[in-house]
Amino acid sequence: MTDWHTDYTYLLSCGLKGIEKESLRINAQGFISQSIHPHALGSTLTHSQITTDYSEALIELITSPFADIRDTLKELQRIHQFVYENLGDEQLLCASMPCGIDGDESIRIAEYGTSNIGRMKHVYRHGLWHRYGRTMQAIAGIHFNYSVPEPLWGFLYEKSDKSQSLANFKNAAYFGLIRNFQRIGWLILYLFGASPAICKNFFKSRPALMAQFEEFDNGTLYHPYATSLRMSDIGYKSKNQADLHIDYNSLDGYVESLSAAISTPYADYEKIGVCENGEYKQLNANILQIENEFYSIMRPKQIALSGEKPTSALRRGGVEYVEMRALDLNPFQPLGIDEPTARFIEALLLTCLLTDSPEINADELRVNNSNQLIVANSGRKLNVKLVKNGETMTLQNWAREILISMQPICEALDSSKTENPYSEALKLQRELVENPDLTPSARVLAAMRDTKKPFACFAVNQSAELAKIFAAQTLDESTRQKFMNLAAESHAKQRELEAAPSVPFEQFLTNYFSQL
Repeated sequence: MTDWHTDYTYLLSCGLKGIEKESLRINAQGFISQSIHPHALGSTLTHSQITTDYSEALIELITSPFADIRDTLKELQRIHQFVYENLGDEQLLCASMPCGIDGDESIRIAEYGTSNIGRMKHVYRHGLWHRYGRTMQAIAGIHFNYSVPEPLWGFLYEKSDKSQSLANFKNAAYFGLIRNFQRIGWLILYLFGASPAICKNFFKSRPALMAQFEEFDNGTLYHPYATSLRMSDIGYKSKNQADLHIDYNSLDGYVESLSAAISTPYADYEKIGVCENGEYKQLNANILQIENEFYSIMRPKQIALSGEKPTSALRRGGVEYVEMRALDLNPFQPLGIDEPTARFIEALLLTCLLTDSPEINADELRVNNSNQLIVANSGRKLNVKLVKNGETMTLQNWAREILISMQPICEALDSSKTENPYSEALKLQRELVENPDLTPSARVLAAMRDTKKPFACFAVNQSAELAKIFAAQTLDESTRQKFMNLAAESHAKQRELEAAPSVPFEQFLTNYFSQL
């Protein structure tokens, strides 16, 4: 790694950071909301900052990307405040794992209107229901979007052998970042995982899965040393996708392998059927309906044009940024994430970028996935072992190595500041490595034990406390009016889409999937 204690340190600090935060709407009784997305918040199809994810009650808040993470968090704060002003007696659940659900039928699939693109989004979610069940569609998380500072690319390219174009160099470097994150991304689960327990009602539609857990109390199942059950096999690490071999060694390999999964029929999904009596059950019967169905902890991203497939966007423009998807909501933070966490993640991603990143084969992919599952299910266990370069190593020793490797990057990021926020963020995480009881997952279980409350009560009560924080703050009138205008514009845009001439839905899907 380059010694960043030089005049080049400023190159590291202007990467763009954006946050996408999902939260489940719950009603005054603590149950998942059965109401539609509040009209005052805008159209979920066309609003750029307030939408829904898989279920109608799973609201998603999206910031613009900023160079200063404080600006990102300030915008996330303002979006939250506007949402809370328009939630009525509902609240946003502060936890990643849902509570207050009563089987699949209690979870409304998100709706996006009658346009072809809106209908496609809805049918895709129907397909997820038939493939995985609806309960998975109520899980919430945070996606951390990061683009490498543009000035840094020129510096790194000049230091390279220039055997490829700058555009290809950037794509290769982004995939190197992704490979390294796959190797050490388990650290995010350990440090920031906050879903060690689950309501028993989560398994009402899949009761067979309950046997693998211990009982915390009459309403709660858990693993004693779990960090992020959201990222385990019962969450977004689906066994249905365990045999997918997505190529992370190049942009072309990634696009081709992901495209193959979208176009290859899968026998179990063929049994579901695609369209019966004019009603679509899923978009297709292939291994993946679309790219987003592949639940990876990090995705390479390019901003897509209207109606453009993500893989087509990557082919056209290359990698614009990465989307890190391994972060649970922190129930002790009003926004679900705080500034030290965000700064640590930025430094970790830069470390992944600037560290040598050998290609990954299928065997190493399996090892990386296994390490993630071990940490998700039992990462706080004393001397838990992971596999690094073919040899076993304790989680703590490997974590110490990673944090040491991050020190030069944190010092460089701090060099232009009067304080040392990145080094301080690193110091905070060192404490969590040395004392697992300080991790959010341990704090969740400790709070449940102290109050003698099941997970659902803890989550609902904590959500109410966080709601009071937003209630005590008010938006300035100009910001409120900005959000009201965005909502009105989004509704108008949806109406335009629905009024415009369009091809039949079947033809629309054919056209969409025929994109190169």
